[in-house]
Amino acid sequence: MPKSFPDHIDVLVVGAGPVGALAALKLAEAGRKVALVEARPEHVPVRDARALALSWASRGALVDAGIWRDDLPATAIDTVHVSQQGSWGRTVLSRDDLKLPHLGVVVDYPALSDALAQSLAERALPVAWGTRVTAIDTLSAYARVMLKSDAGESEVTARLVVLAEGGDLVDSLPGLSRRVHDYGQSALLAEVKCDKPHDGVAFERFSKRGPLALLPRGDGFMLVWTRTPEDAHELREGAPEELEKQLAEAMGERLGAFHLSGARAVFPLTLKEVNHRVSRRVALIGNAAQTLHPVAAQGLNLGIRDALALAAALKGSADPGDTAALASYERARHLDSGAVVGFTHHLVRFFDSHGPLVSAARGLGMNLLDAAPGLRRRFAGHLVFGVGTQSLDKTP
Repeated sequence: MPKSFPDHIDVLVVGAGPVGALAALKLAEAGRKVALVEARPEHVPVRDARALALSWASRGALVDAGIWRDDLPATAIDTVHVSQQGSWGRTVLSRDDLKLPHLGVVVDYPALSDALAQSLAERALPVAWGTRVTAIDTLSAYARVMLKSDAGESEVTARLVVLAEGGDLVDSLPGLSRRVHDYGQSALLAEVKCDKPHDGVAFERFSKRGPLALLPRGDGFMLVWTRTPEDAHELREGAPEELEKQLAEAMGERLGAFHLSGARAVFPLTLKEVNHRVSRRVALIGNAAQTLHPVAAQGLNLGIRDALALAAALKGSADPGDTAALASYERARHLDSGAVVGFTHHLVRFFDSHGPLVSAARGLGMNLLDAAPGLRRRFAGHLVFGVGTQSLDKTP
């Protein structure tokens, strides 16, 4: 931990990823004294295969905070095409539905991490890199946080601790517990290219082997395919031709032949959700509050709205750990978080069934959504802006 790191601070943010960094920057912008703790060592390259799908509203939040740079490599999503293999029914969501420049963008996690670190350094926010939080003791006037790094153990006090990561600490905090649901599935990630250009279209395809997403990335796609753990590991380690064959079977001929163009990775899929977002002088946002299945690509976007809502709730409060201000934050996130978590969880279950009646019901639902402009616009708005947000209500 750096020698300049404060012993006492207004707000200590745990996690310097996109959600934690955004919260820190917004709170510092409001005049709070903020510091961060990040388990990843500084200057160590981020080796993460994920490509992140950000809604246009989430990108806007990063722009406003000074995180998003014009030279940040990103690929626009203008259209989302939703369909199912082997049965009728489809829905097409377009930027024109919401009169936006784009529905969202896809950015590689390492590139965004570099931008985050640069923004924190430019604002001179103290960051304890390579440091883990081992315990939090919440008192009436402040929270005591125990830290551990290669340099040893230390202690920091803060009027508010914001957990953006470190969900394992939840069980030790008064009044908090986590609901954990293991889907028994894994996400297979792979870089692929195909014969035809993507033209800014992201595909959500409910295949017979499991839901998959093709996110436009550069001149190709990032594949995110939900499979059994055994299938996912076999496809990661096996010959590229087998994955290319199975992907072609799932997608049909709309994009031509597929070609594996990069590394493959596998992640286990689990839903984690806390019963409350606040425990005395601790507030939970992002992955510490909820970890979602990637089927609807809403996890990071939900976390970004958490960060913005927390900053808004603390405005005007002399004490960042004020009970009323934190209760306001929890109320503000109840509808959006509950709706998105519930929608994502039930979507996985609904599209994991392949009987003829279920397939027909899915197809009918997708076609009805596609044929109703007002309903389609509302649904697209929820995906871009969240549920029950002011931004959505102001969308033309």
